[in-house]
Formats: sequence, C-alpha cells, structure tokens
Amino acid sequence: MKAAGVMAAACALAFGMAAQGWAEATDGASETVVASAALGGPEARNPATGSVTGLPLPRYVSLKTGVGNARRGPGLTHRIDWVFTRVGMPLRITAEHEHWRRVEDAEGAGGWVHYALLSGSRTVLIDKDMVEFRSQPDMTAKVVFQAELGVVGRVQECRADWCRIAMDGERGWVPVSALWGVTPGEVID
Repeated sequence: MKAAGVMAAACALAFGMAAQGWAEATDGASETVVASAALGGPEARNPATGSVTGLPLPRYVSLKTGVGNARRGPGLTHRIDWVFTRVGMPLRITAEHEHWRRVEDAEGAGGWVHYALLSGSRTVLIDKDMVEFRSQPDMTAKVVFQAELGVVGRVQECRADWCRIAMDGERGWVPVSALWGVTPGEVID
C-alpha cells in the first residue's frame, strides 16, 4: 500500500510537470486542453487539432463583420490590442478556447476574437503586386484580369498550386504563391 502511495505521488508530479510544459508550449491555451492532452485526449494524439472544434490548427477563416476586436486573452475582460475593420479579411486561427479563437492576419497582428465574428467562408489576400489571373490553372493560359497587392478575393476552389478566385465580378486562376489565406498544396472544392 505504501508503494502505491509513492507511485501515485510520482504520477501526480509527472502529470503536473507535463501539463505545465504543454501549457507553456501552447502559449497559455486553455486548462481544458492541458487536462485533455495529459489524460490522452485528442490533443495528445494530434496537437495540431483545435481543443474545442476538433478542426485542424492552424486554419484559415474570414472576418464576418466590419469590426472585430482582437483581445489580449480569451474573454471580454481582456483589453483590446487590435481591431480588424475589413469584412471578408482572411485570418489564420492558431488556438481555441471555449467561444474564442486566437487569430492573426497576414502581417501577424491579431489576438483573441469571439467565434461569432468569424466565418468559414474562405477568402485570400493578394500577396504580390499586380498579380495576373488566368482563364485556366496554367501559366500559359490567357490573362483575364490583374489585382493589386492587398486586394481581398473569395476562394472558389483550389487545386495543388492554383486557386480560382472571385473578386469584383471577375473570376480567374492564380498561383497559391501569390496569395495569403491558403496553404500550399491545399485542395478546396
């Protein structure tokens, strides 16, 4: 019985140290995630999965509203560090805590945003100046229009290294390397 008590104390110490290290590695993610990972939950098997939704992390979404307050922490009591003001702006979710998502924009600015302000509709930001959009996903295809650096478009589909994007009534194919808001090799139907 005495050995079992020593073993239980050692396990509790190891659990606490593992949970502390995991919490530090996730930069303050929720205690629920830490406990779940330490107890062999989904995060223990795949740390690249959101603790609330089970969706992959990081992943891209868009801003649903014209104003999105990015807070220092996940809750209304945390101060606002940044305000997103562009409807449809692509954002990358890097963490989850209850109804809050930690997001960042193409420049790395961001914070914790309430999930109701985010949309699953995929958008992209043009990452290079005067990008040529083509009629087909091929560099030799006809150029149908161009877009300037910083323009936001709606993703219609992506295949390997090309995405079909809609903006201002125009549609065309553009290499993923000219976009922020999709992962190279990502397929979107």
